[in-house]
Amino acid sequence: MEDIFIECSPGISGDMLLGAFYDLGVPKKVIEQPLIDLGLKNLYNLDFKESRSCSIRGIKAKVESLESYPIKRNWRSIKELILNGHLEEKLQQIIYEVFESLAIAEGKVHGIKPEDVHFHEIGSIDSLVDIIGVCAAFNYLNPERVFCNEPMLGKGFVQTEHGKLSVPPPAVIELIRKKNIKVLSCFESVEGELSTPTGISLLSNLVNFLQPPLKYSINSYGVGIGNLKFSFPNLVRVYKITSLEGSSINTQINPKYEEISIQEAWIDDQTPEDISNFVEKLRIEGAYDVSYQAINMKKNRIGFSIQAILPIEKREYFRRLWFDYSNTIGVRERTQSRWTLLRRRGECSTTFGKIKVKQTLKPNGSITIKPENDEVLRLKLDYKKSTDEIRKMIKESSKNFKAFETWK
Repeated sequence: MEDIFIECSPGISGDMLLGAFYDLGVPKKVIEQPLIDLGLKNLYNLDFKESRSCSIRGIKAKVESLESYPIKRNWRSIKELILNGHLEEKLQQIIYEVFESLAIAEGKVHGIKPEDVHFHEIGSIDSLVDIIGVCAAFNYLNPERVFCNEPMLGKGFVQTEHGKLSVPPPAVIELIRKKNIKVLSCFESVEGELSTPTGISLLSNLVNFLQPPLKYSINSYGVGIGNLKFSFPNLVRVYKITSLEGSSINTQINPKYEEISIQEAWIDDQTPEDISNFVEKLRIEGAYDVSYQAINMKKNRIGFSIQAILPIEKREYFRRLWFDYSNTIGVRERTQSRWTLLRRRGECSTTFGKIKVKQTLKPNGSITIKPENDEVLRLKLDYKKSTDEIRKMIKESSKNFKAFETWK
């Protein structure tokens, strides 16, 4: 089974992805069949045409709306459309998850429930065709893994039904925050929206690895051309590849050796509330871990022993934090070494839906999956079950792990 590598050059949008998949060889019939099944066939015309961007050839996907007037669709109506359509179960799930992520992001930025979100540009027929068509192409190709490099977002302003919005739009910011997508800084001279909400939502739901594979061979590729004109090619490439990513993991040193900094101090002239705030400050600023406990100090005063484990390259920065945010007049510091197993964060599909988990790679090559504790506590309260019951149900139903980051 082949892998897929999506190259954002420089950004990503639904129509460019659709054009790239068609150029890669996905039949138009495959792209349009779920649209027919959902009863949308008479609402649009879809054409794929040869095009060029800065002399580079590719395919431009063009959707013409046949709606007599723009239909205002909300998440409730689109959800009903998807769930009541006669779609293959796997394809239905993919399409549902993409639109759901958009609804959650839009709800977050507007301060409303996802069910109450009214899609504007996302709910138009061209966006429906782009998203559903790309999901159909993914389902048809059925890649084992999907890789993608970091996209650029652009800058300036974009005209929407909400009026002028700064680039990136709020929904894009929320999507990349929630999925921890790394993005690249934009070229200084570029004005425009390089990555659209449809493109980012597709990327965040369909991609397993948000970085290029370490080593691969290219079997075939397709090029999708965007509508905006820049001084550089505006395109997306989709490659069918044979990747050696799996074997490359085993060649890394595991456990991994690194040096860390330990900083500590004893403080007896601050309140417990102040100490708690300072400890939280250390964690927010990037300490690997912080521990503290009450101790007996001189003149029989009760004080606190605080110890922080830090990235060694940030030790000077943390020294200043001690003196700026606590009452200590001295900090003890030492360098230590540690061995850590490779790990990465991601999410799994379970009986409870998608939950955040952490994978750990053992020295023998086996992988363990552990749900994040916040998720366990949330599910425990929602479903009125014990922690052990929740963990057991997660373990028995976990599947389709999607990584948010590479092994580290």
